[in-house]
Amino acid sequence: MKSKLIGLFIALLSSLDAHAATQVSYRTQDVDGIKIFYREAGDPANPTVLLLHGFPSSSHMYRDLIPALMGKFHVVAPDYPGSGYSEVPEGAAFTPTFDGLADVMTRFVQKKGLTKFALYVQDFGGPVGYRMAANHPDWISALIIQNANAYKEGLSSQVASDIKRLSVGINPDTERAMAQVLSPQGVQFMYKTGARNPEQLSPDAWTHDQDGLQNDLNRKIQMNLLVDYHSNLEQYAAWHAYFRKSQPRTLIVWGKNDPLFIEAGAHAYLQDLKNAELHLLNSGHFALEEDSAEIAGRVTKFLVD
Repeated sequence: MKSKLIGLFIALLSSLDAHAATQVSYRTQDVDGIKIFYREAGDPANPTVLLLHGFPSSSHMYRDLIPALMGKFHVVAPDYPGSGYSEVPEGAAFTPTFDGLADVMTRFVQKKGLTKFALYVQDFGGPVGYRMAANHPDWISALIIQNANAYKEGLSSQVASDIKRLSVGINPDTERAMAQVLSPQGVQFMYKTGARNPEQLSPDAWTHDQDGLQNDLNRKIQMNLLVDYHSNLEQYAAWHAYFRKSQPRTLIVWGKNDPLFIEAGAHAYLQDLKNAELHLLNSGHFALEEDSAEIAGRVTKFLVD
C-alpha cells in the first residue's frame, strides 16, 4: 500500500512538472543590480531558444511565438534595460549603448546557466546577439534571423541617413528627430508600413511599446541607443568574420516589405553563411504580427531536422 501511494505521489509530481512546462512564466533576474524581466516556457531539458527582441518593443513581441515553441523547446525571452518590464534602479551600473546591452544580456545568460542555445534575433536583437555570438561562438547552436540587419545593403536610404545624422550624439536637432521616431505615429509606422493587412494587426503591440516609452528613463535609454546605432555598422566586418568562420546553422525569415531593413539585407547574409535557409514573407518589419504561425512552423522544422 505504501509503495502504491509513493508511486501515485511521484506520478502527481510528474504531472505537475509537465503542466508547468506548458505554461509561460514571467520572472525577473537580478543582473548586477539591474532587474531583467523575462518570459520563460518549456522543459529546460529540451533545446533552448533565446529570443532577443527589437526596437521599440520587448519580449512582448514574442507573445504568440513562445506558446508555439514551448512544447518542443525551452524558450527564454528577456527584456533589455530600457525596454518592457526590465528596471534599471538608480545607481545601477549600465551604459546605454549596444556594447552595454550585450554586456547585460551576456551576464543574464550566464546567470541563467545557459550554455548552448539557438539565438533568435530581430532588429536590435541582431546587434546585441551578434556581439554575444562573436565573443562566445560555442554558445550558439543555430541562428534564426528575422529582419535583423548586419549588412549595409540592408539599410534603407532613409535609415542610413538617420544613422549618420544621429551619430553626432544628443543635441536639440537630434532630439527633435528622435522625438518623431519615438512618437505614437513613429511607432505605428514601424508596425503598419509593409504589413499586408494593417487593419488586422492588434493595436496591443504598439500600445505596449508606447506605454514603455512614457517612462522617462526608458525613453532616455532608447535615445542613447539610437545615437549609438552607428557603432553597429562598425561591427559589421567582425560579425561577417564570425559568420564565415563558425558557419552556424541559420534560418532567415524576413518581412520583405520592411521599410527600414530592406530585402537586400536578407540576401546579403548568403554571402557569408553558405548554407543559410532563406524565406521571404509578405509582411513588414514586425512580421511576427502577421506570420507567427508560419514562422513558428519553420523554426520548429529547422531546429528539429
